[in-house]
Amino acid sequence: MPINILMPALSPTMTEGKLARWLVKEGDTVNSGDILAEIETDKATMEVETIDEGTIAKILVPDGTEGVPVNQIIAILLEEDEDASAVDAAAAAPVPVAVEPVTEDVPAATASQVAPAPAAPIAASGNRIFASPLARRMASQDNLDLSALQGTGPHGRIVKADVLSALEQGTGKAVSPSAPVVTAAAPAASGPNARELADLLGMEYELEPLSSIRRVIANRLTESKQTVPHFYLSVDCEIDKLLTFRKELNASGDVKISVNDFVIRAAALALKKVPAANASYSEEGILSYKNADISVAVATPTGLITPIIKAAQGKGLGVISSEMKDLAGRARDGKLKPEEYQGGTFSISNLGMFGIRDFSAIINPPQGCILAVGAGEQRPVVKDGALAIATVMTCTLSVDHRVVDGAVGAEYMAAFKKLIQEPLSMLL
Repeated sequence: MPINILMPALSPTMTEGKLARWLVKEGDTVNSGDILAEIETDKATMEVETIDEGTIAKILVPDGTEGVPVNQIIAILLEEDEDASAVDAAAAAPVPVAVEPVTEDVPAATASQVAPAPAAPIAASGNRIFASPLARRMASQDNLDLSALQGTGPHGRIVKADVLSALEQGTGKAVSPSAPVVTAAAPAASGPNARELADLLGMEYELEPLSSIRRVIANRLTESKQTVPHFYLSVDCEIDKLLTFRKELNASGDVKISVNDFVIRAAALALKKVPAANASYSEEGILSYKNADISVAVATPTGLITPIIKAAQGKGLGVISSEMKDLAGRARDGKLKPEEYQGGTFSISNLGMFGIRDFSAIINPPQGCILAVGAGEQRPVVKDGALAIATVMTCTLSVDHRVVDGAVGAEYMAAFKKLIQEPLSMLL
């Protein structure tokens, strides 16, 4: 039978993507592992390969199409000895829409699937059950209740192996086909939107369509500000010793250390000193992380992305500098792998290079904290009762009050400030 090639979910936050370019055409014969297309996800442009063999019978979504929902049929593949008579029926099939795009537990760049995954189920408690599309499909076929299974995938996600284990052990109670699905209505805005108002008033403008990454940024940050109770803590750090130490390091070594490298190192070491700040909130409890995986905001032509310095508490300034240069360069080129920007336990957003004195950043869910770093500038300070001049950098911590209390946040900022103001302590 014809095989539907679906728009894949290439990252956990991807709900739709742009089919940037087909690398095959109708009538081409493809083998398992062949590259079919380039897909622009919410974070990067990725090549998508097929796991099946056959002939590309029909391409349903042309080059350059934006907003293609995850699991929509984008092409149809005919297996050997199949004729084109079955193509029209397959193309006329209802278009599936995925409500929980996740990375499949086959290689992330695999696009060809026989049937769409069932919609993400909702547990009786109202919480979404996180499972891969393949696991949901298998559970649906075998009448298993995913809420009764324990996930062993990343972040507790239910994967194929969990479903096979449940079938083998006979666990996972049967679900009723008619069980109601809990849905939540999105809040509706009142009044005209920006475009409607501009048209109404005859205002002149140019409309630039939203990129996938810009749409995801808008949705996630709106969700963060609406659902996460933020509070903010600021400290002024004197960085004259740090600047002098940095100058000496850069004069004697091949690796050029930036102020931001010091900030990453200090943020990670402070999390080691105050581990209660290295945590996330979930309905099941507080997740306390063992490593300080630091997400660092990088501006790209299509929007913000946060590559991760993993286990930064165990890396020196030279390693952090080299990794950050590599990650930032590939982030701007859209060449990061999903595992290089997904996850992270703590974020840093540095706008000091733009001359911003101080600001408050929006928390990057599901993380519990984000550190906003301003510019180092000379300011008057009082030392030993006398007026003096020092280079001061204001840093503001945005905190999720559900997981980090004010006292913990204050303890973290005190540890961070001490490290920044005594940079030699970062080498211990």
